[in-house]
Amino acid sequence: MSRPRAAAIALAVAALLLALPASAAARDCPAEIRAPSAVVLEQSTGEVACERGADARRPVGSAVKLMTALITLERAQLDDTFRASDYRPAPAESRVGLVPGERMTVRDLLSGLLVASGNDAAMTLAEGVAGSERAFVRLMNRRARELGLENTRYGNPIGLDEAGAYSSARDLATLALHLRHTRPFFRRVVDQPRVTLTSGAQPRTLSNRNTLVSGIDWVNGVKTGYTQQAGDVLVGSGRRRRVQVISAVLDEPSKAARNADTLALLSFGTRQFSRIAVAPAGTRVGVRVPIRYRPGAELELVVGRNGERTVIPRGRRDLVTIEPGRPPAEVEGPIAEGEELARAVVLRDGRPIATVPLVASGPVPEAGLAQRTKSWFTKPAAVVLAFAVLGGTVLLARRRRRPRGPDSRRSRDEARVA
Repeated sequence: MSRPRAAAIALAVAALLLALPASAAARDCPAEIRAPSAVVLEQSTGEVACERGADARRPVGSAVKLMTALITLERAQLDDTFRASDYRPAPAESRVGLVPGERMTVRDLLSGLLVASGNDAAMTLAEGVAGSERAFVRLMNRRARELGLENTRYGNPIGLDEAGAYSSARDLATLALHLRHTRPFFRRVVDQPRVTLTSGAQPRTLSNRNTLVSGIDWVNGVKTGYTQQAGDVLVGSGRRRRVQVISAVLDEPSKAARNADTLALLSFGTRQFSRIAVAPAGTRVGVRVPIRYRPGAELELVVGRNGERTVIPRGRRDLVTIEPGRPPAEVEGPIAEGEELARAVVLRDGRPIATVPLVASGPVPEAGLAQRTKSWFTKPAAVVLAFAVLGGTVLLARRRRRPRGPDSRRSRDEARVA
């Protein structure tokens, strides 16, 4: 990806992230969702469908690894190779099974981190990217501030319980939104039921700890978390009815509860929005342009063929409006039906989201000589000029009829004598 394009995407996502708190709905989540902290939002707009305790600060377990993945993706290449850390996970910790000193690509380490939640992969990435765990945590907290994650503070890249470390449902969903917007690799990996790591000392096939990905075809991510203090945590994502949503549930009593609440949130979220064409072809926008050489005739401009779509709250088509921009002051044939003559700006809730073509609603033939002449004589200046020419012609003709020289003087004298 080119730097200008990457910068443009980063700016767009930053603007979206900053808008998230303002767009959050006050609507509580349905009673069937029991999680004390929960949120679900639509991905393209960041609009919140429902929330409960979304800003409460809680430990989140391995959901911390979303930031570990982001820092790595921003600062390392997928084909880079890192030497495995000397980190020794406890028997109960999730891990990839790295042997200290073993070398593995960033691609495989991230796959092991996101799918199997490997703590050894997390520490290897932290040391490989920043040189030490402490330096990596500083990067994590700085990036959280840059993304506006006001209720997040990291203590390690793994997610083990640590005093003063916390996040929130909204911050986790916002972080997942950023990753999905900007990192195609992330989107692909978190949607896989299992991955095979091939770059280490031996091949390893790992199953996704987010069992919804393998069990529900429309669920496409994202990341689990668990510690004794955090309870069960799940950042989920799913796409139904052409609507992509992201959810987060914290402090669940069991994996079954976290899965049930996540499915309920994702289903609820996708039902609250519709993906629509921003301006179907033929849409009238109230623009009529005078046609040259045809006094009183006008050509209506309508929206032409376009593929732009947007997501709106279900039943709120009124949020989408069209501003015609600057149509031409006048048009002249020949013009073919459907020929683009201007552009219009589409607004969603007052914010520009797209531009669409404005085209001729019908053909306009080229004006012939007779039509051009007739049109010319309808103009005030032409009428004045015509009268001036006619008056001058009459005066000139009268002057030519007057007698001149001796004969004319004799005639005048004779007329006096008579």
